[in-house]
Amino acid sequence: MPRRIHQDCPEESIRFYTEGLGLKLISRRDIEAGRFSLYFLGESEDSPMVELTHNWGGQTYNNGNQFGHLAYAVDDIYQVCQHFSEMGVTINRPPRDGHMAFVKDPNGISIELLQAGERLPPKASWDTMENIDSW
Repeated sequence: MPRRIHQDCPEESIRFYTEGLGLKLISRRDIEAGRFSLYFLGESEDSPMVELTHNWGGQTYNNGNQFGHLAYAVDDIYQVCQHFSEMGVTINRPPRDGHMAFVKDPNGISIELLQAGERLPPKASWDTMENIDSW
């Protein structure tokens, strides 16, 4: 299902997925007749992609009109969470167990970060951090 991106600032959402998750903007399509743009992000043209839809009008979307969350496997969950934190992204569920964390994209979509392969050993200070808000 397409993810709705922030109507006034698609660049903020693109930055979250490219700088935060390391995806590349593979293509963009502007659909004049429908007044929307489609952004396709992935690791390469042959990889699975995330499609972000940007509607040009004054539409407002509430959380709840999309799937519950998007999950994404990462090579080093601690490094990715640290990078997101440095970008100003709140770590809603820290990677205390070296396996799973949650952040939210600029539109409030929950993104589950999963450690690829075996879980990493607990790491200070992540192992004692509390949850923030919902995830």
